[in-house]
Amino acid sequence: MKKLGIWGLAGLLGLLVASGVWAQPGSGPGAGRGQGAGQGQGAGRGAGDPFNRMYQPATVETVRGEVAAIDKSTAGRGGSYGVHFTLKTDQETIPVHLGPGWYVDQQEVKLAPGDKVEVTGSRITYQGKPALIAAQVKKDGKTLQLRNANGVPVWAGQRWR
Repeated sequence: MKKLGIWGLAGLLGLLVASGVWAQPGSGPGAGRGQGAGQGQGAGRGAGDPFNRMYQPATVETVRGEVAAIDKSTAGRGGSYGVHFTLKTDQETIPVHLGPGWYVDQQEVKLAPGDKVEVTGSRITYQGKPALIAAQVKKDGKTLQLRNANGVPVWAGQRWR
C-alpha cells in the first residue's frame, strides 16, 4: 500500500511539472510557430508574432502601386523567414509585410519587382516609419489572401496540420 502511495505521488508530481512546462511561452504544441516573445522581424508565424498584434482593423486601407523590391527576413530561431515587399505608390514608398515564407511561397499568386498590385491592409508605424500589414494582395485579377477582416492570419495552424 505504501508503494502505491509513493507511485501515485510521483505520478501527480510528474503531471504538475509537465503542465507547468506546457504553459511556458515558446514550449508545448505552439513551439516553433512564432508564439511567445522574441520571434524576430515580421515572420508572421503565429498568434504571438508582433505583426499580428499590430494589425488594427480600424486602420485598414487599400493602396495601389508597383512592387519595387521583395525581401525575405530571417525571423530568428527555427530558420523561418518573413516575406515583405516595398510598394511604390503615387504618394509614397511603403514596406508591406506579407507573412511567413513557407506560406507565401506555396500560394498561386507570385510577386516580382515591377508587378502592379492592389494591397488591402492595416497601416501601422513600425520602427518609427509607416508600413502596411497586408490582409490581401491583388495582382492580375488574382488574390493572395493573407488575413481575415480581423487580421487573423489565414495560415494559423496550417503548417502543422
